[in-house]
Amino acid sequence: MSEYHEPSAELDAHARDLHRALTSLKEEIEAVDWYHQRMVCSTDPELRRVLEHNRNEEMEHAAMLVEWFRRHEPAWDERLRKVLFTARPLGPGLDAPEAKGTVETPSGRGLGVGSLRKVAP
Repeated sequence: MSEYHEPSAELDAHARDLHRALTSLKEEIEAVDWYHQRMVCSTDPELRRVLEHNRNEEMEHAAMLVEWFRRHEPAWDERLRKVLFTARPLGPGLDAPEAKGTVETPSGRGLGVGSLRKVAP
């Protein structure tokens, strides 16, 4: 994702910003992985705490980028609302008409708050 696949001169400013954000998101997620691996392998408790803090900071940066996508790209907003903060199973079937685990509004769009009912084990 570090290079354009189409001539950059043919891409508008929004497409170039999306590319910048996607590249940054990829880098933040890689940093989360690197810090996590180092944290898990560290034998020094103080170093583990520092690495955990750094990993969590990278998670926050990634989350901010995902929120930027949600605010600036309607397709991201639609899909994130369908998946995040719900009890729906992940994977195929997310487009199914039933919305188990979500609260529906009269418009049919879920609020994304999940079910308030207890599920029997």
